[in-house]
Amino acid sequence: MNKAVLFDLDGTLLNTIDDLWQSTNYALRRHGYPERSREEVLSFVGNGVAKLIERATPSACSQEQVEHTLYTFKTHYLRHSMDRTRPYDGIIPLLTALRRQQWRIGVVSNKLHEAVEQLCAHYFPHLINVCAGMSVQHRAKPAPDMVLAALQQLSVDSSSAVYVGDSDVDIATARAAGLPCVSVSWGFRARAFLLNNGAEVVVDTPEQLQERLSQMLSV
Repeated sequence: MNKAVLFDLDGTLLNTIDDLWQSTNYALRRHGYPERSREEVLSFVGNGVAKLIERATPSACSQEQVEHTLYTFKTHYLRHSMDRTRPYDGIIPLLTALRRQQWRIGVVSNKLHEAVEQLCAHYFPHLINVCAGMSVQHRAKPAPDMVLAALQQLSVDSSSAVYVGDSDVDIATARAAGLPCVSVSWGFRARAFLLNNGAEVVVDTPEQLQERLSQMLSV
């Protein structure tokens, strides 16, 4: 029987926050708006770049101004998404081990689809079977659209899949798709936050994650 694990990207596999922060402030500066702290940008991420920029721009901005700022952000980020981004410690060995154990691996992210493809190809060559980011084809997480589409591409039933993420959005996404969820504490949201937002399983290291996955789907 095929088995699959679907990962969130930002805060789960990759530490992307510094590049997101730099591109956000570049866009804000270009349009004459106050810059945001790293902690503020960290609190804004999780629902896609459109929501990130909506939260980062001043509340008095019109929708047109927000959209212009978003365009500037996208243009800058696609050129600089790998300046400071790195996989979390232990992620490459984890993915390698899962592939060796015949897991099918997908990435489902609210990032721009082009950025998801670039990052996965650069950091995880030959380790990811399917990757999906924001596009006109599917609703953003926590809607289950991208998760269900990825499972279809992987030819894996939801009963043989697990979702892994670092945020409340990921917990809600797994619930909407009918998948068990493992939350990771090394990402953009703290363990206490995850537990307060409905996390049922929280792991602190990729090694713990691998062990937990083996327990959940020993097929």
